[in-house]
Amino acid sequence: MAARGPERVSVLLPTYNERDNLPLVVWLLARTFSDSGIDFEIIIIDDGSPDGTQEVAQQLEKIYGSDKIVRQLFLFPSGTAYIHGMKYATGNFIVIMDADLSHHVRLHFMYSGKQKEGNFDIVSGTRYKGNGGVYGWDLKRKLISRGANFLTQVLLRPGASDLTGSFRLYRKEVLQKLMEKCVSKGYVFQMEMIVRARQMGFTIGEVPISFVDRVYGESKLGGNEIVSFLKGLLTLFATT
Repeated sequence: MAARGPERVSVLLPTYNERDNLPLVVWLLARTFSDSGIDFEIIIIDDGSPDGTQEVAQQLEKIYGSDKIVRQLFLFPSGTAYIHGMKYATGNFIVIMDADLSHHVRLHFMYSGKQKEGNFDIVSGTRYKGNGGVYGWDLKRKLISRGANFLTQVLLRPGASDLTGSFRLYRKEVLQKLMEKCVSKGYVFQMEMIVRARQMGFTIGEVPISFVDRVYGESKLGGNEIVSFLKGLLTLFATT
């Protein structure tokens, strides 16, 4: 693939009850891209939030313009938000990230640094390599995350250190091909994307990141998601 930089970056930003976080994360993203001279758009994909997130997104679209803020609504399992958002993405690089400020929004380093360094198809933020880490989680949440990542390493041997993270940069055409192959939903989706990428011969670079627990709102992670994750992991083990 060619080594040219992106003409435009699309950020897919799934939201659920993020009215307090959304204005700040959008402002930080817009400032970061503008300071870096990178053309961008932010696609807000809201999962029917009852807290007024959609109204906030509407106001942000008026402030920044419809060429920079694209609002969409979806009511499907987590994971399909990206599929829905891809339909509206015009960038040739796609960034996926959380809207709860847990990911450091000065994300251009993922492109200008690591992506250019190795001309990678995917650059993934990793909490489990180098000086990466997690801040603000209790012991239970850390054990769940570490345990999930350990199981995926043992069973799938993907060649990447953080399969359950959701802060990544993709070439658009690569993301489209991966989505055509992936069948998982929820938290397994991120894991399957990396496993399929390795199978299909795409190159993956990793950048250590500091993951900070959300300030406002609540995580949707619960018992049902953990059970679904384990089922999805075993399915991938049996089929890949």
